[in-house]
Parts: sequence; C-alpha cells; structure tokens
Amino acid sequence: MDFKATDIASFLNGEIVGNADVKVSNVSKIEDGKPGTLAFLANPKYENYIYETKASVVLVNKSFIPKEEIPATLIKVDDAYQAFASLLELYVQAKASMKQGIEQPSFIAETASVGNDAYVGAFAYIGNNAKIGNNVKIYPQVHVGENVIVGDDCILYPGAKIYDDCVIGNRCIIHSGAVIGSDGFGFAPQEDGTFKKIHQIGNAVLEDDVEIGANTTVDCGTMESTVIKKGVKLDNLIQIAHNVEVGENSVMAAQTGISGSTKIGKNCMFGGQVGLGGHITVGDNVTLGAQSGVVSNLKSNQTLLGSPAIDIKTAMRAYVLLKDLPEIRRDVLQLKKTINTDKKN
Repeated sequence: MDFKATDIASFLNGEIVGNADVKVSNVSKIEDGKPGTLAFLANPKYENYIYETKASVVLVNKSFIPKEEIPATLIKVDDAYQAFASLLELYVQAKASMKQGIEQPSFIAETASVGNDAYVGAFAYIGNNAKIGNNVKIYPQVHVGENVIVGDDCILYPGAKIYDDCVIGNRCIIHSGAVIGSDGFGFAPQEDGTFKKIHQIGNAVLEDDVEIGANTTVDCGTMESTVIKKGVKLDNLIQIAHNVEVGENSVMAAQTGISGSTKIGKNCMFGGQVGLGGHITVGDNVTLGAQSGVVSNLKSNQTLLGSPAIDIKTAMRAYVLLKDLPEIRRDVLQLKKTINTDKKN
C-alpha cells in the first residue's frame, strides 16, 4: 500500500517540509533508510543520520531545526515517536483488515457463533458454545475451547490456545504459542511420596486491550478466575500462575514468573526474569529491575532491584561493593590477626 506524504501529514496533523506528493510503502530506521520508506527522528543522538538518510519521508518533532539541507521530505509533529507508533498501528490495522472469511479446512462447532467481518484461518478449531466477536482475526492452528468468549477486534495469532470457559475482552492480541487457561500447578503430597493432582476448574479472564506475548502462559484459577486486567502487556515467555491478578496497565518483560494467588497492582513495571513468590500483594506503581526476586508484600510507589528485592539506590550501592568483597575480607582478616597479636603482647 502506498501513502502520500500529504495523507500521512493529514492523519498526524503534521506540517510538511519538502515534496508533499512523495509516496512511501514501508518504514525503516533512519540510519538504514531506503527510498519509498518512512523513518522518524526522536532521539537527538541520531540527528546526523537525517542529513544522509535515503528514506523518502522522516517524522521529526516541531522543535527540530536542521543544521543543513535534508534530502527527505519532513513531516513535523508534536511527538515524532508517538506519531510513528500511531502510523505503525494504522498499518497493522490496514493489513489485518484484508483478512476476512473462513478458510478450509477449519472446524467451527454448530453451537458456536462468529461475528461479522471475522477471519478464521485453516486448521483453526472453535469449540461448542464459543462466542467470537466482530472483526476478530483467528489465524491458522488456533484452538478456541468450549464456552470461550472472545470480544471484538481481537487477534489470535497462529498456534495460540484458549482453554475452555476462558474470557477474552475487546481488542486483545494473543501471540503465537501463548496458552490461556492451562491448569495451575496444584498437587497434594501423599504419604507414599507421590503427588495427587488437584484439578483446576476455574478459568482465565483477560480484560480489554490486553496483549499476551509468544509462548506466554496464563493458568486458570483453581476454583475461580486468574485475572489479567485492562491494558496489561505481557512479553514473551512469561508464566502467570493460578489465581493471580495483574492490575490495569501493568507491563512485564520476558521470562518473568508470578507464583499462585499473588496480586499485582496498577501501572507496575517488571524487568526481565523477575520472580514473585506466591500469596503476596504488590501495590500500584511498583518497578522491579531485571532478575529481581520478591518474597513478601510490597507497598505502592517503589523501585526495587535484587534478590531479595530492595530499594534500588541501596541495591546499587551494595553492587558497587561486591567486586571489592575479596579485598574487604582480606583486610578484615588482617586486622583481626593484628588485633589478636597486640592482645598477646
């Protein structure tokens, strides 16, 4: 699809500097710009690339003042980064809108319902009494179990699996290999050393505007629901255990693991490989640095790092000392030896 600079500027309420009729059909990084693509400049340290980029159109902030002539057409906007994100969203939506209809072979149960303008890819499965909303895109090899509800404008990428009775809100995105509603890890130890499975009969609920990364798992509740609240974004390879609740607009990076029955507040940010123990509560606006480990409740409005996680300023001071620990130990032992010698004398 080709877009003229004038169309892009109109969509972004931007101001054109240069050839208003130039067309672009793709995007590129400003340092690797190619003819027919659109790039953006938001970080000043990349400014030198704008004077030599081959990109046809570049989004820049209205405050940007060039130091020399620029061959590309500029579109000046309030925030180039946000504008670029809006264009990418428009591009993805336009691309997805071309996917419609039901491909064969696929299976849709007679008791299931599929909304208007939906797409169901080959080898997809939609179970009994499932309800699929309008403009939903279900790519090949997706499994939608019995009694599942999927809201409007959702995208389920190839190989996503939605277990029975789960609820997916509007405008959710579930990436390839993600599993929603799998069994929670519940086993009762027996006298003979074996473990008896505790059946998990709850479900998982994703509210509106949730995005689940590839190969991420959200377990169902034991008897109730595991709940991922509105606006939550989960990266790839994340484990959300049974009965967990993740508050609105919280985000987690890859390989984070949340143990069972833990409650996480709103607007939290977890770095990669963060681990939380079970049955704890994390307040709102909590930031955890990569590889942090949490084993007790956390109050709101904190930034922590380490395992166990402590205030980030304290953690950074402690890490500075780590490399000196061998020398500190040597000095302490030497002082101890000196003191003992003085006492004997």
